[in-house]
Amino acid sequence: MAGLFKSEGNLLIALIVAAFAIPLEHSLVGSGQSVALIASVALIGVIILVSLRVAHHAEVLAEKVGEPYGTMILTLSAVLVEVVILAIMLGHSHNPTLARDTIYSAVMLDINGIIGVAAILGGLKHGEQPYNDASGKTYIVMIMTGMGVSMLVPEFIPVAHWKAYSVFSIGIMIFLYAMFLRLQTTKHSYFFSYTYAGTGDEHYMHGGKTPYSAAILVAGLVLIGVLAEVMSKTLGIGLEGTGIPPVFPALVVAAISASPEIMTALRAALANRMQPVINIALGASLSTVVLTVPVIELISLFNDQKIHMALTPTQSIMTALTLLVAAINLNDGQTNAIEGTTHFVLFCAFIMLSFLGL
Repeated sequence: MAGLFKSEGNLLIALIVAAFAIPLEHSLVGSGQSVALIASVALIGVIILVSLRVAHHAEVLAEKVGEPYGTMILTLSAVLVEVVILAIMLGHSHNPTLARDTIYSAVMLDINGIIGVAAILGGLKHGEQPYNDASGKTYIVMIMTGMGVSMLVPEFIPVAHWKAYSVFSIGIMIFLYAMFLRLQTTKHSYFFSYTYAGTGDEHYMHGGKTPYSAAILVAGLVLIGVLAEVMSKTLGIGLEGTGIPPVFPALVVAAISASPEIMTALRAALANRMQPVINIALGASLSTVVLTVPVIELISLFNDQKIHMALTPTQSIMTALTLLVAAINLNDGQTNAIEGTTHFVLFCAFIMLSFLGL
C-alpha cells in the first residue's frame, strides 16, 4: 500500500487539491484577481502533475501493445487531456478563438518544440539518428490536409454558410482520421516502426499491469476535468486587465497536454530512438487537428455560437513555414542537430509572436 501511495503521489496530491478547490471555488473566484491568479497557477501545476501520471500509464499500455498501437495510445491520451480542458473552458465562457489558438499552439509545440529539442539533444549525443522516413512523410501530408481544410479554408467561407461547413468539417475530419487509423494499424503499420539494436531499450521500458494502468488513465482524465472546471473560472478572473496576450489560455492548454509528451520524446531521443519522437510529435499534431476540430465544431453547433477556426495571417505563415521545413527535414530518414536547430528557431519565433499578441 505504501508503494502505491508513493508511485501515485501526483494523483493523491491532485485529489487533495480537488477536495479543497471544489467547495472553495466561489471563494477563490470572489476573493479578488490576485487570489484567482495564484489559484490558477497552482491548479495548472497540479493538472500537469496528473497529466504526467496519465502519460506514464499510457506508456505502460503502449509497451504492452507495441507499435503502432502504442504511439496511438500516447497521442490519444494527450489529445483527450486537451479536449477535456478545452470543452470545459468553452463551457464557461464563449471565446471564439480559443480552440483555434490551442490547436495552432499544440502543433507549434509538438513539431517545432518537441522535434526541435529532441533532435538537438539526440544529435549532439549520437550524431545522425535514423527512423522510418515513411512515417514523417505520411504524417506531414495528413497534417497539411487536415489544417488546410479545417483552419485555412474557413477564412473564405461566408458567415451565412458556417454551419454547413462546420458539419462538413466534422464529417471529413472523422473520415480522415478513420482512414489514417485503418492504414496505420493494418497494411501500412510498418511505416511507423523502426528496428533498433543495442540502444539500451531495457532502460527505457516501464513495468506495470495493463488493467491497473487503464483504470488510472481513465481516473486521471476525470480528475483533470474536475480541476480544469475550477481552473477555467479562476484563470478568467486572474487574467482580466493584466495585458497578457489573449493567446495565453491557449498556450496553457497546449502546454498541459504536451508536457508528458515532451518527457517521453526526450528520453527516446537520448536513448537514440528517434522513431518514437517522430511518432509522438507528429502523431499528436495530427490527432490534435483531426480530433479536436470535430469536438469543438459540435460544441459550436450545439450552442449555436460560431467559432473562429481560420488561422490569422501570422499563424498561417508560421504554420506554412513549419510544415515546409518539416517536409524537407523529415524526408531522408535521419535527423541531426542542425535540423533540430531549424525547428527550435521556429519555436522561438512562435513564442515571441505569441507574446506580441500576433
